[in-house]
Amino acid sequence: GSRVQVAGPTAAFIVVLAPLYVKFGLAGLLMSGLLAGLMLIGMGLLRMGRLIEFIPFPVTTGFTSGIATVIAVLQVKDLLGLRLDHLPDHFMERIWAMGRAWHTVSPWELLISLGTLAILLVPRLPKRRLVRLPKVLRKVPAPLLALPLAALAAWLLGRWIPGFSVDTIGSRFHTVVNGQTVAGIPQVLPAFLWPWSAPGADGQAMGLSLGTVRMLLPSAFAVAMLGAIESLLSAVVADGMARTRHDPDAELLALGVGNVITPFFGGIPATGAIARTATNFRFGGRTPVAAMAHALTILLAILALAPLIKFLPMASLAALLLLVAWNMSEAEHFFHTLRVAPKSDVAVLLTCFFLTVIFDMVIAVTVGIVLASLLFMRRMATVAEGHVSHPDHRALPGPLPEGVVIYDLSGPLFFGAAERALNAMRAIAADVRVIIFRMEQVPSADLSGLVAMEGVLREMERQHIKAIFVGLHGQALSVFERGGLQDKEGEVAFCATMVDAFRVMNAKLHTYKRRNLGPISFQVLHREKGRLRKARE
Repeated sequence: GSRVQVAGPTAAFIVVLAPLYVKFGLAGLLMSGLLAGLMLIGMGLLRMGRLIEFIPFPVTTGFTSGIATVIAVLQVKDLLGLRLDHLPDHFMERIWAMGRAWHTVSPWELLISLGTLAILLVPRLPKRRLVRLPKVLRKVPAPLLALPLAALAAWLLGRWIPGFSVDTIGSRFHTVVNGQTVAGIPQVLPAFLWPWSAPGADGQAMGLSLGTVRMLLPSAFAVAMLGAIESLLSAVVADGMARTRHDPDAELLALGVGNVITPFFGGIPATGAIARTATNFRFGGRTPVAAMAHALTILLAILALAPLIKFLPMASLAALLLLVAWNMSEAEHFFHTLRVAPKSDVAVLLTCFFLTVIFDMVIAVTVGIVLASLLFMRRMATVAEGHVSHPDHRALPGPLPEGVVIYDLSGPLFFGAAERALNAMRAIAADVRVIIFRMEQVPSADLSGLVAMEGVLREMERQHIKAIFVGLHGQALSVFERGGLQDKEGEVAFCATMVDAFRVMNAKLHTYKRRNLGPISFQVLHREKGRLRKARE
């Protein structure tokens, strides 16, 4: 889909995957990724990639900023070295627990995290401050400098200063391989396994059944939606940098295939990573080969550098993720939206933000899209309107005959606006015999608009009022034709322009006076229209 995008696990996914692992264990995590991959493949085959463009900006900004907030709060524990017996799953309880453990702050952990953060922020300083740095260092990504330097500093301080101690990957995580406990990352290739045979939350194999799939579907949907949204947003960012245009359906299809395969090797769900994609392009990546080199580099790091990676301090990783959360939060766009956006968009933004922080992304996106859709329909309903034109309006091709009313309609006739647009019809006087509906400004209509118009025509027929539609075109015309609203002698007529409508009407009124007819007859109107056409020819 995108030539320069790099995919993999992202920080945003942890907010969804960590509770999923706690609730369903490793098997639930892997099977959710598998089901999400199948959903992504289906979305790609059904060409739903473009539908992501219809998710409103306040929704994406709200849940993105919310996820960034959760990620940032999760790093506080390791940034400060807080000692907690248990870190609660819910946001507010987590903040309360860390607040109660404030007295356990470790100055050594804080020192390492601040040092790492300082190195990471050096490239962001004004360029005149970087003149003194060697040219080679300026071309190296900041994390590749910050993390090894932090690990070296922690190792040296641990040897020189009595009592110095910081948590590292090796001291925090242990894996049992072939009956031996390995600190940090084991130096082994990913092994094949059936995802449903992995241990569940109770330590037993979960198994494959319809009930299990049904239980995991909501979580899988959350993973699929987050993967699709983040990956396509990342592809849009890549397009902006590389001046290219990605294929969203191919991107979803490829992402789905990847997420279907990886669970069979113990891999967690992945998506397009904005930070890695931007770094890839910034340092020269222009083809998919760069992403393949990225994957091979990770594999070589596992097989060759695992004994060194275990020395990375958790505080330095927390500092890196804190910066990732800041970059992800789009704080500038968030506060700019709060200042300049309409109140309805601000309400959607804050709703998605707080629902993401307090509950989860699925609830936030679902509620946000529904709320944004309802507000959009209300806004469009105010656009659609109808009113009676003044009989002496200069735009009319001639004087308006007595007993004839022109009713202007504008805006889409959809279910939220049709009744409102046709409401003014009730104020039309009882002596009216013909209503000309001007439809040039009606771009579209739906079934509700058609039903509303049919109701108006039935009432007009009961009162012996005839209808002429002028300028009906495009999608609205096709809806009316499929609904059976076509030329009906004596009831309904269709004209292309107001000039045609006035010619037909003048001819009809002339016939009406000459023959002393009763109510205006549209059979005569049609015959006169044909006579006038022949006369013009």
